[in-house]
Amino acid sequence: QVQLVESGGGSVQAGGSLRLSCAASGFTSYCMGWFRQAPGKEREGVASINMDRITTYADSSKGRFTISRDIAKNTVYLQMNSLKPEDTAMYYCAAGNTYYCPWDESSYRSWGQGTQVTVSS
Repeated sequence: QVQLVESGGGSVQAGGSLRLSCAASGFTSYCMGWFRQAPGKEREGVASINMDRITTYADSSKGRFTISRDIAKNTVYLQMNSLKPEDTAMYYCAAGNTYYCPWDESSYRSWGQGTQVTVSS
């Protein structure tokens, strides 16, 4: 079982930036993803990256967010720029072992506790 610990959340004004980190312990997962859940909404995929650094982005994050991973440190990052109030959510890191990273949450075996991101207008 992989344990995931997110950090880097906080409160920023619209247009600002945050960098989320997700440190994984245990074995290295093929696929790492970031998901988010806003109040009253379903959890949705944000970005994912696999062991070969193939990345996938949701339409809402394309051009503003960048996912990366340091395999040696077993850590994945989410650089978020040009943040908008609608980006306000709890952000979760997830790990799975499929080669291509789907948005299907059932493909991810391990989840972190989440880190809150709040963007004010």
